[in-house]
Amino acid sequence: MAKKKVKKRKEIKRKLLHKYRLVILNENTFEEKISFKLSRLNVFVTGTLFMITLIGLTTLLIAFTPLREYIPGYSSTKLKKEATELTYKTDSLVRTLNYTNKYLENIRMVLKGDIENTVVNRDSLFQQYKLDPSSVDLNPIKEDSLLRAEVALEDKYNLFERTIDKKNLVLFTPVSGAISMEFNPNEKHYAVDITAPTDSPVKAVANGTVIFSEWTADTGYVIIIEHEGGLLSVYKHNGSLSKFQGTMVRGGEVIASVGNTGELTTGPHLHFEIWDNGTPIDPTNYIDFN
Repeated sequence: MAKKKVKKRKEIKRKLLHKYRLVILNENTFEEKISFKLSRLNVFVTGTLFMITLIGLTTLLIAFTPLREYIPGYSSTKLKKEATELTYKTDSLVRTLNYTNKYLENIRMVLKGDIENTVVNRDSLFQQYKLDPSSVDLNPIKEDSLLRAEVALEDKYNLFERTIDKKNLVLFTPVSGAISMEFNPNEKHYAVDITAPTDSPVKAVANGTVIFSEWTADTGYVIIIEHEGGLLSVYKHNGSLSKFQGTMVRGGEVIASVGNTGELTTGPHLHFEIWDNGTPIDPTNYIDFN
């Protein structure tokens, strides 16, 4: 039995190492061109090394060249970059959309007067501008007294009153006349009504941009101007409008004329509002309408 196994192993070894001759002949003359001495073991080893080399080169070619992007399921570098850029753009658009929606909501509140009375707190609006009296020298001097008297005399005949914030924003009188209805947040009247003759010029209270200039059923011809610092001025019940949306205006420039338009009007007058970042404030605190 052992002899048979040894004989079988020798037979297998003989077959693997047995030499063969591979000859390439000229078909017409049968002249020998090339010849190789081969064995089954050499062919097997050579073939195996060739396959391993081919697989390795193919793997490297796919891994380090753009060819890998053609493999199904493999993400493209370009697509990754585009996806990242689109993600950033989407995030920016979402933030812009949220800001625009909030801005439009403020405009809707201005037009509808839809605001809770509890949010109107004039003192809180100017809390940030209050100074600590202990840090200020309140002892008057001669020059200060003279300046105060001079300013008081000038303000008596001034077309505008004072700044509403720390950005030197002055407010002109939109129209002169008697106040027929005062600012009253308890009754949701976030404005002052100033009576004036029909077609009297209505002026912008400060520099700004017209963001609304249209007709509404309740308040007739309405124009809204956006000023710096989140300030809005609103003019309602006009007889006509002189400026369009997107127009830049300067303080004191004519933007409309007094009228009696809209279902809620009771006669020729100007319904005038001031909004500070979505909160209505009393215009008479900053403007003398007489």
